[in-house]
Amino acid sequence: MLNLDARPLKNSGVGMIELLITLVVTSVGLLGLAALQVTGLRNNQFAYNHTQAITLASDISDRMRTNSDAVKAGNYIQATNNTAYSSCLTSAGCSANEMAKNDTYEWHELIVERLPLGNGLVCIDSTPNSTDTPASPACDGLGKDYTIKIWWDDDRDGNLDNPFILSFRP
Repeated sequence: MLNLDARPLKNSGVGMIELLITLVVTSVGLLGLAALQVTGLRNNQFAYNHTQAITLASDISDRMRTNSDAVKAGNYIQATNNTAYSSCLTSAGCSANEMAKNDTYEWHELIVERLPLGNGLVCIDSTPNSTDTPASPACDGLGKDYTIKIWWDDDRDGNLDNPFILSFRP
């Protein structure tokens, strides 16, 4: 016998499938936002480090411009200096050579403090090359332009990345 009063059966489980699809779409969207945030932070860190390198290059170039006797004598062309000259910070003062050594010491200390695995040097280089490394800076000593090269580990992989290079004539 046919029952005409019977109601059609409801579709069960459709709401659960819609909920799962919504959850997947929302999850993918949140993952995309997280990736965007990480990329933004990485780019901000690169910009910060690059700004620090520019500031440090300007710092040593200004120090060199104010100590022209030491520049003429070639006293700023040195890989590193491990000694501070406290007499340069007194009213008695120090020689131009000692000031150059003190300047490079303070400059290297700032590089190490501000940049991850930071390293830098001042040299005369007629053809600055961005593939230089601190171990092989490729300074040819030719020309009249001084070159400031600053390296740091931008991606924190333990390797120094391509340097920031500033050439100038004091």
